[in-house]
Order: sequence, then structure tokens, then C-alpha cells
Amino acid sequence: MENSIFLGGGGEEYATKQGLSLKYANRHGLVAGATGTGKTVTLQILAEGFSKAGVPVFLSDVKGDLSGLAQAGSPDFKLHAPFTERAQKIGFQDYAYESFPVTFWDLFGEQGHPVRTTVADMGPLLLSRLMELSEAQEGILNIAFRLADEQGLPLLDLKDLQALLVWVGENRADLGLRYGNISISSIGAIQRRLLVLENQGGTKLFGEPALELSDLIQTDDAGRGRINILAADKLMGSPRLYATFLLWLLSELFEDLPEVGDPDKPKLVFFFDEAHLLFDDAPKALVDKVEQVARLIRSKGVGIYFISQNPADIPEDILGQLGNRVQHALRAFTAKDRKMLRLAAETYRDNPRFSTEQAIREVGVGEAVTSMLMKKGVPGVVERTLIRPPSSKLGPIDGPTRKAVLAASPVAGKYEAITDRRSAYEILKKRSEDAAQQAEKLEEREEDMSPAEREYSAGRRYSGTRVTRSTSRTTRRSKGDSFGTAMGKMVMKELSGTTGRRIVRGILGGLFKGR
Repeated sequence: MENSIFLGGGGEEYATKQGLSLKYANRHGLVAGATGTGKTVTLQILAEGFSKAGVPVFLSDVKGDLSGLAQAGSPDFKLHAPFTERAQKIGFQDYAYESFPVTFWDLFGEQGHPVRTTVADMGPLLLSRLMELSEAQEGILNIAFRLADEQGLPLLDLKDLQALLVWVGENRADLGLRYGNISISSIGAIQRRLLVLENQGGTKLFGEPALELSDLIQTDDAGRGRINILAADKLMGSPRLYATFLLWLLSELFEDLPEVGDPDKPKLVFFFDEAHLLFDDAPKALVDKVEQVARLIRSKGVGIYFISQNPADIPEDILGQLGNRVQHALRAFTAKDRKMLRLAAETYRDNPRFSTEQAIREVGVGEAVTSMLMKKGVPGVVERTLIRPPSSKLGPIDGPTRKAVLAASPVAGKYEAITDRRSAYEILKKRSEDAAQQAEKLEEREEDMSPAEREYSAGRRYSGTRVTRSTSRTTRRSKGDSFGTAMGKMVMKELSGTTGRRIVRGILGGLFKGR
């Protein structure tokens, strides 16, 4: 089918041919169905079709099966005969085995190139969602981000954010006059959630070099779109991290890509597998953001395809924007299941030849009811469709093959080495050390004075506040401590003395007052 991706068809009760028009492929889509009904294969053939049309693809490999896109299928495969028979039945004349250009990515850097972003780029809204913060805690996080922006404190990784939160806690009284109450308990709760995030592998997500979006939108020498596969089998152990990362990526694409209007084919197609994870217990602000991105990003040439077990997993306002649909079988074992099945059937344009509800219940593995956008973006009549067989390998590739693909990748070696440039952590550490050194020098000078001179000096500098020897000893001990200890002692205990507290506030206060 010209300017379209062939999906399937064939047989008396099936559509002769069913294809996804490239012109309307950026109008988004849905692939739904119960476990084991063929959603992964449908995702695989869609990725193949877009790649052959020169459209780059980004998708998540939740079960590890989609890595087979990097290797051609084989006649030795046990399903070769059924595949060949099906290709003939549906009129797939060009069916042949072939591999596709694949780039593997992995947040943990184990099965693909590391993919990172910075804390600043993630932003307070998504971080709050990721850490399940309360409204008050999210407010404090927003204050921290505002201060980092105003004072030129780069937030690159989690230790930058942790150090900044410590400073916010130390200066909470002064900051409260401008931003409202800042409680130590709320800061402590955020720090604990950051610790949980670290234990889930979040430290590997944040840092530099950060992902360049241009590396996701590439073609090979033959003009085929590269298929970017995110290894998500391990990542699914932290579902909130998985969903937040993909939403961040969508947001970055939305903000950075230029407007292209209605292109003849998408600039990039984004598949969001296990889409229900994005919306489970999501606050309204986050759902609204997803709806906004889905509504506007198509004008930038990006198509979004949600993959989930049931259309009901997708909020109605977003579901209404998904014009291209592939619905695999839904099982109706309970009254709730039957209600969901009926609702799913009602979202399709009826075909007088069969009952949509009954078809959704009866289609077997590798079959689906489909509805694609036609001319002027009008939804097509629902059709029963035999999904075409994939040309690439069905199932995962082995370790040596994956290593060979990684070595030949156009971004090989670009993201593997971590860089740690000067950022908020280092800046605050330096200011703390400078404050401690100046405090110690003042203490040492006053120790050499006579009692009268010391009293006179203290009266001039600190309005009568006396510097005690115990404060001096505490300051000298803190000089040799590690940064974490020094920050804990100096910032949270305020140098254990009134004089030290005023000195530190005088020096660090500049961070709050302005650039």
C-alpha cells in the first residue's frame, strides 16, 4: 500500500488490506489487548514499517522480545510455515526476512547506551511525581529549584539537589520571609524519598553527558529510520521511574522540536508500552500535562502510540485523540470485564458486517479489530484483520549479537563515560569550607588577645557576643571533616555557636540576597 504501513487483512471475513497512512500517523494511536494476544508482534511490525518508511522510532522493550528487530528472521524458525502461509493469505507479496537499524538504550547502562538527564531538566513537577511528594513537599522543591536558577547553581545530579536542600534547611528562617514556611520535617521527607530513588537506581538517570534528542532522530545509510529500543525489563521493577522518564522524554521532544505542521510522514514515532503506569494514581496536573503534549506534539511531527491491556487504562480526554487503533482480544470473565468490553467497542465506527463487541471477544492470537484514519483524518470503519508476520526475528537476540550492535552504533562511546563538572554540590561545598576557614581565623586571632582586647573586639564586631574556646575547638575539628559531616555540623547545628552562626550567615547570605 503506497504511503502507508501494511498491517494485514485477508480472508472472506477480514478486510482485504488494512494499512496505517503515513500522512496521519502523527495523529497518534492505540494498541490494546489482553496479555498474550499479540500486542508485542503488532508493535514489532509497526516499528518495522516506520523504519522502512524512513521514520525513526522510540519504544520500550518491557519483556526483552523486541531486541529481535536487530536481527533478520529465519526460515528455521518454528513458525516459519505459518508465517509464510499467513503472508500469502493476506496478500503480503513483499514478505521477506530482514534486520533493521537498532540503537539500544538502558538507564542502567547494562544492555544499551546509558541514557541520562539532569535534575534541572527533569523539573520539580516530574520529580515530585517520581518521589510521590505531598503538596507541601512539592512546594519546597519548587523553592529549591527557584533558588538554584536565581543563584546560578547547576542541578545536574542527585547530590546537587541534596546539598541544596541542606542549605535551604539552614536558611529556612530567612527564606520563609519570601517564600513562606519551610519545615525541617518536609525537607527531611524529601531527602528520604531521594534516598529511596537512589536505591531504585535513580542516580544513574541523573548526570552528564545528558541525552541529546538528535541522537534519537536518525536514519541509516539506506534511509531507514533507526529504531531506538529502551531496555525496560529491569526498569519495570521501578514503574514510577519508568513512567516518569518516558514522560520527561515526551516533554523534551515537545519543547525542543520545531513546528512542522502536517508532514507527509512523522519525524519520530514514540511507543509508550504499559501506558497504564503513566496514569495510575497520577495527579490531575500531570494528566493535564500529558493531554497537552498529546494534543500539540503532532504539529511537531511526533506520533504517540499507547500500548496497554485495556482502552480504559487511558483517560478519556487522551483516548479521544488516538485516531489509529489496533484492538486485540479482550476477555470478559466478570461483569466489570463485560462493561469494559462494551465501552471499548463503542469507540469504533461500526461495520454492518459484524458486531464489534463480539469480534473483540472472539479474535485469536495474531488477529485484531482495526480502525485507521482515512482521508481528511476521518476514522475508518472497524475491520477484522489478520496481522502480518514480522520480517525481523521473533524473540530476543543473544548477548554477542547485542554487543555487536552496540559496537556498531553511531553513538558508541558518546555516553558511556560519566562527567562531573562543577555544579551546586561543589559550589556549596566551597562556600561552606570558606566560611569555616574564615570563622577559624577569627577565632584564632581572638585567642591571642587579652581578655580586655577580646571583649572590645567582640563588642565591635558582634555587638557584645563572646566567642568561647569551646566554639573554637568545634570549628577546628570541623575543618578536617568530610563535606557531608561539615555540612551536617555547620549547616544544621549552625557551627554550634552564636558567633559562628552569624559569621556563616554573613558569608552564605549572599547566596540568598542576589547574584
